[in-house]
Amino acid sequence: MAKEPWVDQDVCISCGLCTDNVPEVFRFADNGKAEAYDPGGASEDEIQRNAIDVCPVSCIHWR
Repeated sequence: MAKEPWVDQDVCISCGLCTDNVPEVFRFADNGKAEAYDPGGASEDEIQRNAIDVCPVSCIHWR
């Protein structure tokens, strides 16, 4: 089973780095926080490098 990214919305500050860097996977939910709407939209490596590693509050995790 492949890993899927998950955003802890209680920690997310809505900075937009993940949504800007990997829009195929991340978008803003109705509550203004990021969400992984299409976990398979990019490779695990791209998600790791361009979303998880750059998140200033480390709110994106693998599950």
